[in-house]
Amino acid sequence: MTANDGRTLLVEELPDRVVATLNRPDARNAIDERMVDELHALCAELERAPRILIITGADGVFASGADIAELRERRAADAHRGINAAIFSRVAALPMPVIAALDGYALGGGAELAYAADFRIATPRLRIGNPETGLGIIAAAGALWRLPELVGEPLAVEIVLAGRILTGEEALEARLVTELHDPADLLPAAHALADRIAANDPLATQYTKAVLHARRAEHPAAEREAQAVLFESPEKQRRMTDFLEKRRRR
Repeated sequence: MTANDGRTLLVEELPDRVVATLNRPDARNAIDERMVDELHALCAELERAPRILIITGADGVFASGADIAELRERRAADAHRGINAAIFSRVAALPMPVIAALDGYALGGGAELAYAADFRIATPRLRIGNPETGLGIIAAAGALWRLPELVGEPLAVEIVLAGRILTGEEALEARLVTELHDPADLLPAAHALADRIAANDPLATQYTKAVLHARRAEHPAAEREAQAVLFESPEKQRRMTDFLEKRRRR
């Protein structure tokens, strides 16, 4: 892991995955523009060399939100830049799956970063939601369209219009998160999930993610094009040959 040299993102690089830890503990890991810039740099690396991404937070907090001191100074031109929305969309579009390991607060922009992940696992002490209207703004970095897709409109309305904050157990019941673990077991559980993903063919995983998120009008052509590439891949040939040989040996 990188030394703590003032960076807001601590990055551990492994052969098949990267662990990125949001690291502004004095601000409960609030997402400021410097962190956004560091996330863009990480995304650029993962776009060049695709690997699984695990995102977590330091000191028992995922991210308490966007940095309020910065938000207070932003004006209309900053809203049009879509500072947080752009990086969260880039995270969501990474070629390989993204796992958000959530502990403590995941509020506002922190929740929206979690919504952009492919997988969310958490601890029981998770508190996740979007209280932006209480600060005179909207949840403009993905919550207003990703959250209804994830949990359905009735619950999404409670969260974004009435400020409901979900506990870990409530998030699990709503399937916003898929697993709950004790805090000490959260990162090992994220790695176990990454292990299951990594056991599959990376190219097939990338095509599956891309086609899964393709627009409805692109189906079924998107499946046919992806499958055509994979049917010619040496890894498909190797894996299917191994499967048949193992079945013959039974």
